[in-house]
Amino acid sequence: MASTSDILAASGEFYAALNGMARGDATAMAGVWARRGRATAQHPIGGRDVGHDEVVASFAKVADIAGGGEIRLEDQIIETGSDMAVETGTEIGSLIIAGHEVTIRHRVTNVYRREDGSWKLTHHHTDISPRLLEILDRLNQAAGSTDEVAPPP
Repeated sequence: MASTSDILAASGEFYAALNGMARGDATAMAGVWARRGRATAQHPIGGRDVGHDEVVASFAKVADIAGGGEIRLEDQIIETGSDMAVETGTEIGSLIIAGHEVTIRHRVTNVYRREDGSWKLTHHHTDISPRLLEILDRLNQAAGSTDEVAPPP
């Protein structure tokens, strides 16, 4: 059985990596995500990424256009099992994307799995952010090509 403190530590690592992404550095993301099974992410910009490499790459794309901000988890509830745990709460904060500040207030569900003795994120799901989608749509239109600046909704 997982202890709540183990999941709090894994959650702390994820949110530290998420804040690194907000500052333009998604390097730490690779270490917080599960490599076995199908890691999945359903971001506030829509879509679904499947597999460690695809999930980490999607955070890296956002980091490429991020210019600061801070995101924290509030109203956290953790339910633990022997090899999996679920965390729910509300992500609160702000993010600067391509020079535009976005207020963050998303419901979130994170699922962790024990992998080689440590807890790794295997699923992350937030509400959709219309403001983030609007900014990314404008960036993609300004790019004037079919190559998208950020992942599609």
